[in-house]
Amino acid sequence: MASRLANLQRAVGLAGPLRLFVTGLVLVLALLIARYSWNLPFLLAAERGLYDVRVDLNAPRVDQDDRIVLVVFTEETLAATGKRSPLDRTMLARALTNLDALGPRAIGVDILIDQPQPEDPVLKQALLAMKTPTWFGFSTNAENGEFVMPWQEAHMRRFFAEVASAPVRTANIRLDVDSDNAWRQWPNPAQRPPPLLVNAIAGVAGYDRYQGSAIFRKPLLADRPVFASLPIDLFGNAETAAALKDAIAGKIVLVGADLSEVDRFITPFTRITGTTTPGVELHAVLIAQALDGTKLKPLPPAVLWGLALLAVALGAFTGGFDLAARLLVPFVVGEVGLLGWLPYGLQGQGFDTFEQPCAGLGVAWLLALMAAGTTARLVGADQRKFAQGALGKYLPRDVAEQILREPEQLALKGERRPIFALFTDIEGFTSMCQSQPPEVVASTLNEYLDTMSDVVLKHGGTIDKFVADALVAFWGAPLARPDDAARALACAVEMAQAGERFRVATPTRPAMGRTRVGLHWGDVVVGNFGGEGRIQYTALGDSMNVAARLEGANKTLKTAALVSREAAEQMGLENFRPMGRVRVRGREKPIEVFEPIGAGAAAADPELAALCAAFDQGDMAALPKLKARAAAAPEDMALTYLVRRMEQVGPGGVYDLD
Repeated sequence: MASRLANLQRAVGLAGPLRLFVTGLVLVLALLIARYSWNLPFLLAAERGLYDVRVDLNAPRVDQDDRIVLVVFTEETLAATGKRSPLDRTMLARALTNLDALGPRAIGVDILIDQPQPEDPVLKQALLAMKTPTWFGFSTNAENGEFVMPWQEAHMRRFFAEVASAPVRTANIRLDVDSDNAWRQWPNPAQRPPPLLVNAIAGVAGYDRYQGSAIFRKPLLADRPVFASLPIDLFGNAETAAALKDAIAGKIVLVGADLSEVDRFITPFTRITGTTTPGVELHAVLIAQALDGTKLKPLPPAVLWGLALLAVALGAFTGGFDLAARLLVPFVVGEVGLLGWLPYGLQGQGFDTFEQPCAGLGVAWLLALMAAGTTARLVGADQRKFAQGALGKYLPRDVAEQILREPEQLALKGERRPIFALFTDIEGFTSMCQSQPPEVVASTLNEYLDTMSDVVLKHGGTIDKFVADALVAFWGAPLARPDDAARALACAVEMAQAGERFRVATPTRPAMGRTRVGLHWGDVVVGNFGGEGRIQYTALGDSMNVAARLEGANKTLKTAALVSREAAEQMGLENFRPMGRVRVRGREKPIEVFEPIGAGAAAADPELAALCAAFDQGDMAALPKLKARAAAAPEDMALTYLVRRMEQVGPGGVYDLD
């Protein structure tokens, strides 16, 4: 994680002012969306939908509320009375009289007496005889001009003035809905008398100016709704009503309509169940909340800003890493889950999450992710293009690409591992430098090193360094491959062959000396060395020295390339011809060396290997045969010098190189 943070910091520095400015603008826009999405038309519907879902999921399940009972006009009632609108007031008058006799705590009537009817005298007479505190629904033209005309308001005022001596009062039955016609919150406080029905009938202090979301509840059992609901028909007859005394006594009774097409409201539950709720039941919801003394806690603006910042920060943080898809998915799933859970969790903890962004948090997170991700990818592309070009000069393309994906492969540390180390040099290059103009030397050397570098990279080698005309390379680091041995051998042969082409002068360059190659396999310490400010990925150890000594031994042995037994055994001895046993400067232990088939004059010759092995084991009869073979190939100087050394040191002998 620390390395990724460092990469992110470097990317910010490389992004440039224009990119950072544009990215900053998008992040600011994302922040504003995350904070004010409830005010944005294209997100408002989503916010309300998500709010409804979390209200539905968080709604507590409760047993039936024994403080409130609904007495309602049903479709069956309308069929029996033969009246649909306005509701039959004779039935209402009888029901109120019989309910009053059962001793309820209070009665609330969610019905507007907004137009004269022939049965009004019957209703007035019933109200004048009431003993129970009763509140009738009332609304003004000023508050509800679309549904209450001035003449209707005037009729209601006259009607209730005529029953003023009874315990009958009016109450505001307004239920404010949102622009999508859904009811979610307490109605705005009444600006003038009469008070809201909930405040009038519950009589609980602290709710007369309350503004917040309603607390919805679900039934604990499917057959026992939160509020008992009884048809008003049951109370039209005194004897039938008396049988329901226990259901009414001491309770708040709300009288209204439960009809299929009248006074029904969309609520948060509608989003999932598809059903609407009668207005009289919504008044019961408010009254129950007031009686419980519960209020949802408002979220402070600082919390809303904090959530907005969190969404943008998570998106920018994740996007800024420019992660691969397999690494990005867990971050995305976790962050989206967190941002989706937070509003739900806050609702569950008793906070009012109405107008708390949820969809806005997701949109802001996505914008921040895209903005930071786009910037990171652009910067990363620039970095990769530059780095791949730089690494590509020293590493094979596939290795360079993997290093770019996993830069820790080139961390500032050392590790011990076996490698194939290769050294090359040009015979007589110093003399050529002294005899040629500097520009000719430079162009000739650059052409040569370009050619040799291409050969190394072609065969998957890592270029360690250039030392004048010498090139150092190795296989097995920073990444090891199963076929490193075959690659290193093929490279050594091709370098020797490519060097032969430079021994012929052209119009643009002079003839060069023979290219000599040394190759050894063994343990070294590889890594970045030199400090943070100036580092070089290189290999250190005796194996590198052995490869360098073998390169130099070619001069004495007249070979084009020399490979130690340690390396040759890895590559397959059938790919070589033996060149005896030598002791190089600085190393006491002798080295058995081989020349690769295809380098110089070396050709596949199993009989030569057998003769050399026989002589090495003391068979002196093999020496004349070896001499004869050398005489038959006078152009093969390496073979001629091999036979001379064998004759000089004898079976099992070691030839010391100065």
